[in-house]
Amino acid sequence: MSQTKMATISHKVAKSRKVKPSHMIVHVFLILLAVVCMVPFYMMIVYGTHTNADIASKFIFLPGEALIDNYQYMTENINIWRGFFNSLIIAGCSTALTLYFGALTAYGFAKYKFRGNKVLFWFVLATMMVPQQLGLVGTFRIMYLLNLLDTHAALILPAAANAFAVFFIKQFIDGTIPDEVIESARVDGASEFKTFHRIILPMLAPALAALGIFAFIGSWNNFIGPLVLLFSNEKYPLPLLVQLLQGYYGTNYGVQYLGVALSVLPILIVFAIFSKRIIGSVAIGAVKG
Repeated sequence: MSQTKMATISHKVAKSRKVKPSHMIVHVFLILLAVVCMVPFYMMIVYGTHTNADIASKFIFLPGEALIDNYQYMTENINIWRGFFNSLIIAGCSTALTLYFGALTAYGFAKYKFRGNKVLFWFVLATMMVPQQLGLVGTFRIMYLLNLLDTHAALILPAAANAFAVFFIKQFIDGTIPDEVIESARVDGASEFKTFHRIILPMLAPALAALGIFAFIGSWNNFIGPLVLLFSNEKYPLPLLVQLLQGYYGTNYGVQYLGVALSVLPILIVFAIFSKRIIGSVAIGAVKG
């Protein structure tokens, strides 16, 4: 390689490494935006370590010493870890049903061309326009007829019919899975369900990971559904138990902040683990779109 060419390459590398003012402005703005987003979570955790008198009398920015006392008061009146277990069962099973049946339904709409396919698909999408609160009336009636009221199944089974999951996964299938893959499996003698389970589902992993996070967070934070369909305290998930703290302690904000902080902690962990999957899924959709 000639010296002139090497000098040109070195100049381009040096130029590419030079930080532009516009990039610095963007980075500073993003850092400030991240700080603004993190402050409410930080304050929630900090307030959970202070007494009610400290929170009511002054502005607090540093952790206090009342964390153990607040935790003891909370566990003496509500079974917070039972609520964790209930939320984990409800959110985990609901997410699994949403992903499997959402993928199965979306696969049918995307790859099976039958009469009324588009009309039925648009009908499914139209159900997304119905507020969740209105759907609870019908859900309550169905669960009453099935004798499933005051059970976790009343919250888990409706997750199998998730219109947003069908729409999200169908868009992913349309953009990433060619018909030739399915035809090849059929030529090799694979059944329709075997093709779906062995070939299609693994290919849907990025979309399922992103959708799984949304479904898990939505089910974990669900407050109205358990409030209507559950009647026993020992079956309550975390959002309802945190609400009970307000009834027990009145204005004891330290205990309430600690309860809220514990309830959102699993969501932050799940998001931290699978956040790269969300970005990857969005990037794939952007390229194919």
